[in-house]
Amino acid sequence: MTADQVAELMRMTLREALLLSAPILVVAGISSLLISLVQTLTSIQDQTLSTVPRLLIVSAVLLAGMPWFLHRLIWFTASIMNDLQRFAN
Repeated sequence: MTADQVAELMRMTLREALLLSAPILVVAGISSLLISLVQTLTSIQDQTLSTVPRLLIVSAVLLAGMPWFLHRLIWFTASIMNDLQRFAN
């Protein structure tokens, strides 16, 4: 396996990791911003009020997006396995 092949494989892997983590990170960031805004406006500084809703929202996104996440992972794994001979030189 040459250095170019390793770089291409790493690029493909990092691209899939970015695609899979982006929805979760975006939802977590937006929910954190909104929860912090509500806490600032109401002057409530309890840590439980910021942590629990964020965990519930991220968990809901993970459960709702799980079929898509698994489909992408299975597709990526199958494409790597199909191209394995190209990387095995």
